[in-house]
Amino acid sequence: MSLEDGLFGIHGKALALRSQRLSLLASNIANASTPNYKARDIDFDAALKEATAQSSRGPADVGQAVDDAMGYRVPLQPSLDGNTVELSTEQTLFAENAVKYRTTLSFLEGRINTINRALKGE
Repeated sequence: MSLEDGLFGIHGKALALRSQRLSLLASNIANASTPNYKARDIDFDAALKEATAQSSRGPADVGQAVDDAMGYRVPLQPSLDGNTVELSTEQTLFAENAVKYRTTLSFLEGRINTINRALKGE
């Protein structure tokens, strides 16, 4: 177990995974009108499970966990140009993930502030 795992637990990996997912969802939104673009997403729970399992065996590779948990989104209503991005779905998932990212970040900020106060003897 690394020092980071001991200090931040699962939250450090969760933040990295949420950041990767935000980038992926933003890419989907940016390509909403690109012909034949296939929307991708990360199965967050599967990626987090893999990242935490990796850390028990050695250094965790969040990038590998993301790659293993990534898949293509199946659209509810396929478009004629082959694009599978459904803008409303992507925007909803992006907003939801952004809120969860901020929540995880706030938790980590609180943990860091607690450690800083402990080191200062407050």
